[in-house]
Amino acid sequence: MNKKCKGIIILSLMVSLFFTTGFTNFSGKPKTAYRVYLKGKTLGLIKSKSEFENYIDKKEEEIKKKYNVDKVYTPEDLDIIKEITFEDNIKSNQEIYEEIKDISPFTINGYIIKIKGLDTKNAEGKVVKGTTQKIYVLEKAVFTESVEKTAKSFISSEAYDNYANKTQKEIIDTGVIIEKIYLKNKITIKKSKIPVNANIYESVEDLSKYLLFGTTAAQATYTIQEGDTISDVAFNNKISIEEFLIANPQLQDEKSLLSPGQVVTLGILKPQISVVEEDHIVKDEEQNYATKTEEDPNQYTNYSVVKQAGEKGLNRVTQKIQKVNGETVSVVGIDSLTEVLKVPVEEVVVKGTKEQPRSSSGWSGGYGDPVISKGMFGWPATCSTVSSPFGWRWGVLHDGTDIAGCGYGSNIFAAESGTVVTVSYKYDNGQYITIKHDNGYYTMYAHLCSGCTYVKQGDRVQRGQPIGGMGQTGFASGVHLHFAIWTGPPYGGGRALNAMSFY
Repeated sequence: MNKKCKGIIILSLMVSLFFTTGFTNFSGKPKTAYRVYLKGKTLGLIKSKSEFENYIDKKEEEIKKKYNVDKVYTPEDLDIIKEITFEDNIKSNQEIYEEIKDISPFTINGYIIKIKGLDTKNAEGKVVKGTTQKIYVLEKAVFTESVEKTAKSFISSEAYDNYANKTQKEIIDTGVIIEKIYLKNKITIKKSKIPVNANIYESVEDLSKYLLFGTTAAQATYTIQEGDTISDVAFNNKISIEEFLIANPQLQDEKSLLSPGQVVTLGILKPQISVVEEDHIVKDEEQNYATKTEEDPNQYTNYSVVKQAGEKGLNRVTQKIQKVNGETVSVVGIDSLTEVLKVPVEEVVVKGTKEQPRSSSGWSGGYGDPVISKGMFGWPATCSTVSSPFGWRWGVLHDGTDIAGCGYGSNIFAAESGTVVTVSYKYDNGQYITIKHDNGYYTMYAHLCSGCTYVKQGDRVQRGQPIGGMGQTGFASGVHLHFAIWTGPPYGGGRALNAMSFY
């Protein structure tokens, strides 16, 4: 037998073997089927895509009842691809259903809202990139109404509605007009199939609670005791008065009366969106008077007499104010529109410089913290707008009083005579100055503009002396002064006090 004949025989045997072993499961006729993939892995073939989808829809009646929807769909990570095949082993709808029901959740029609988080700073002052979170709702209106309700937690309903309806009253002499309300976050809303095992918000109440507190879990509560005030309860539980009122909308304002036994909510806000309010405001603002000290060598050091009483001035100022979630972050005064209504009168104080004789015991002072006395400190800035007061906010103690509206580089004054102990830079305070005063207190002046410190460590300063310029260094969202009064060295064993207690 020649080589050509042998080759033909071998080829024939191979073809015969191939058809005998390779197509034992094939009928020999091609057919249309649908291959099911879950998470990229094939589960097998089904006869009809539409029949399988209808099968799932009929099996999941409980999902329809739970979410009050008309139809249930396949999981979002399940793909059904049409193909032409010779295979006969077609699986039933029930077989595939049983394989996927406990692995991937089925889906229903809804909306996916993506909220892009804003960049923040950590304790070291480093930028932390914001994360994007997904929120699922069945109806778009649930989200839009929740955003509006959240905004009204930081903006009065009347002011919000007047802005939305364009019914704000024109400013005659003084007043406020809201120029803009918007969200600082980038938000996208897309209609899509949403998984039924996701946290789906069905009510405005639940979603607005999440947008405010970052959770829908029950907040802590407190039972009012005899003598409690809103300010005391809020501070003692590390929340601001504004947070307390937001968590307890039945109370109108800080002066609302509390009853012993009354249960209040102590929710610490953790807003998931940033509601921005931009205001145009015209107001009458008192201008603090300067204090001049005259020395009398014939009087002892404990001698102090007001030779000429000071009188505050009055200016009508126009400002642009930006608030984020109710907190003022920027105050810009329009100097060209400032009107002087009353010029301040300088106060003149005569102080003795003669040293007092010591007692035989050598003791000439007292113990403990100095006693707070109204008016014992001068105002440290040329403007008097308090943009953020001393107190707790969002679980963090704001240990000073923020003063804004004077303008970048405007003078910052020593609140009282003393010795400069610190001129430095810190990631959160920015450029700052600390002064130790003769009365035992320390004052700190933070967020000064770069290169705007006019004193150095060890300098002796007088009350009302310019020591720096207002700025935005450190962890500051706008131009302002962070002014703080301490009973000891700031962040070195001292205790921060509410500066406004001194005025």
